[in-house]
Amino acid sequence: MELLENYRLVDLTVPIKTPNLEEMDPKLATSLAAEIEYLDHEDTIPLVSGYFGCRPEDLHGGCGWATERVRTSTHAGTHVDAPWHYAPASGGKPSRRIDECPLEWYFGRGVVLNMTHKKSGETVSAQDVKDALAALDYTLSYGDIVCIRYDTDKTFGTAAYWGEHPGLSAEAVRFILDQGVKVIGVDSPGFDIPFAKTKAKFADSHDNSILWEAHCAGIDYDYSHIEKLGNLDKVPEKGFYISCFPVNLYQGSASWSRVVAFVPKDQ
Repeated sequence: MELLENYRLVDLTVPIKTPNLEEMDPKLATSLAAEIEYLDHEDTIPLVSGYFGCRPEDLHGGCGWATERVRTSTHAGTHVDAPWHYAPASGGKPSRRIDECPLEWYFGRGVVLNMTHKKSGETVSAQDVKDALAALDYTLSYGDIVCIRYDTDKTFGTAAYWGEHPGLSAEAVRFILDQGVKVIGVDSPGFDIPFAKTKAKFADSHDNSILWEAHCAGIDYDYSHIEKLGNLDKVPEKGFYISCFPVNLYQGSASWSRVVAFVPKDQ
């Protein structure tokens, strides 16, 4: 409790929810949407009374229990990606699955780099990162959890959320990781620019280096990143801590996380 007396907690997540499928590209919907069936206390009466071998009226208040059935992806909602998501090998070794990544990665000093000036389809360069760090008078090091703020979460629940956001360049990811960082987060649905914008750029250039470039930087680095953060505008740019432990999903490429910022109450 002493910890909570000195810090305020800020939720940095967006919820896992059933979206309006008109908001999403159908291909995205099949992989990133959640189908949630909500069962209330009345719905489960036959199930619960069957478990206990009793009559419905024997149940307290004549009620079963509330529960939900969920069909979704490990990449829905705010989630942490494991190196296995990027490629079968990372840093010259077999890529770690989410349950194999060190827990030490997922609690550390929070750093928010403001990239709200970036437009949809634009990429954050290594120089952009250096300039943001210089403005903060901050030097990255091992244990830092770097969050890239676009404010894309403000459009959550609309079509723009899925198709209109900036992304990281491979060079920006490499620069951050070269400082010893093990976790990078973004408040957009993807680490890269939207698929449709990448497709258009590739059609013009046929340069395959731009295909999933930020993710593919993980081929050379053993690290995790977080997608679909929220509320980065509600925390300071430095001087706080982040907890982003992923759910222990066996051999997963990713898992969901309730990402929380611990902000000193005097900030």
